[in-house]
Amino acid sequence: MDDHSGAAQLLAHEARAMRTRLARVRPFALHEPMVPAAAISPGAQVAIEEFLADGRRELRSRIERYLEWLREHPHVTPAEAQRRFTLLRMRFNDVLSQFDTFADVLTQRSEHDTGVWLSGLDVVAADALRLSGSFYDPPPVICYLDRGHGAAIRRARTRLAGGDNPVAIVRVPRERMVGSGIASSLVHEVGHQGSALLDLVPSLRPALQARQEGSDALAWQLWERWISEIVADLWSVAKVGITSTLGLMGVVSLPRPFVFRVSLDDPHPIPWIRVKLSCAMGDALYPHPQWRRLSAIWEQLYPQTDLPEQRRTLLAALQATMPDFVALLIHHRPAALRGTALVEALATDDRQPERLAEEYAAWQASPTRMRRTAPALGFAVLGQARADGRLSPEGEGRTLVYLLSYWALRSTLDTAARLQALPMIAEQPAVPRDPDVGPPGGGREPWLIERAASGEATHTGGSYGRYETRTI
Repeated sequence: MDDHSGAAQLLAHEARAMRTRLARVRPFALHEPMVPAAAISPGAQVAIEEFLADGRRELRSRIERYLEWLREHPHVTPAEAQRRFTLLRMRFNDVLSQFDTFADVLTQRSEHDTGVWLSGLDVVAADALRLSGSFYDPPPVICYLDRGHGAAIRRARTRLAGGDNPVAIVRVPRERMVGSGIASSLVHEVGHQGSALLDLVPSLRPALQARQEGSDALAWQLWERWISEIVADLWSVAKVGITSTLGLMGVVSLPRPFVFRVSLDDPHPIPWIRVKLSCAMGDALYPHPQWRRLSAIWEQLYPQTDLPEQRRTLLAALQATMPDFVALLIHHRPAALRGTALVEALATDDRQPERLAEEYAAWQASPTRMRRTAPALGFAVLGQARADGRLSPEGEGRTLVYLLSYWALRSTLDTAARLQALPMIAEQPAVPRDPDVGPPGGGREPWLIERAASGEATHTGGSYGRYETRTI
């Protein structure tokens, strides 16, 4: 055996070993243990499994083409063969990275209680992303817990290694489970997804840039720099009311130097200003004295005393321009809303503080009523009750645990009922009885699994027996 053929054989074996390892990557539906109420939505599961199956199918095709290329070019230089194999292995690692991204999310669904609570948060997120008008097709949203104080989102339809992310993935801080403050973080991240679907940030920038002149130029430059995070904060306040601002205060209650810190690289507003702005947006959407009271409490917690004069001047300029900025923001009419202003699309009368207080009183009179309340509105009701001093932290925690579990269960049962109502197609098998399914030498099962997961035969009806086939 010469050096060239030895190198080709080595690389062919490595490619075949990669193909074998790839066959061991199975659909999540076959190995993730969780109670039904903890599962992600069928839409999210289908989107994830199809995305991953497409990646595996594309990679398997690349491996086959590479092996065929080695056979057809026996005299190729080892260096060129190695170069091509290296690119193949990088794609293999991309596929594994995609799998691990979703595995980290789904594995938590098997944890006792936590999995069901996360499923409840999925329902809350979907509700918070929904607008009354048909302005966009909302993607599935799934949640998971992680350490740290802040939340984050990997938005749907953004670039993931090897393709576009099929679902929105929201990372929720574990230290917020379970209290109403979790809604502040969750709905803020949902707001990033909603903002992207409506192209809010690009549509707002020209209006903000037009204000960047005169003595207030710096303040308006900062409003533009922070606009992405501010729009997400607006979404959160609009959807869950004072719950959002109270939760935000919990996140940014940091040592004093950090609360007043100005960082030109940070897309988030100065924490001190961010809370003040949240109160101002709340007062503009849902006028009530509570916002000014909360703003005053924030100033008492973090007074401006001993700040450098330059810092105090900057804060004063931001506060002076804040009313005009909030008015510009809530009355903005992006093209995606087809003439509707943000305040009209986001704010609803049932989030007015008085209405929330009335709803909580109705809950007290008839506890089962809370189960009929939309999830995001439910968080708004509880946060308002906390702010009004009518609900203790302990009572809030117990109520939220109950509601998250109920929302998860209700969503699961509703989905099962919809699937049960679908017509059965008994003549379609779950896996086609194709004599050519198995690889040479036997071993049919991994290939059958892959065929089923990739969509050549897709079982969409759970135990209800509905199947559909499609050609790839």
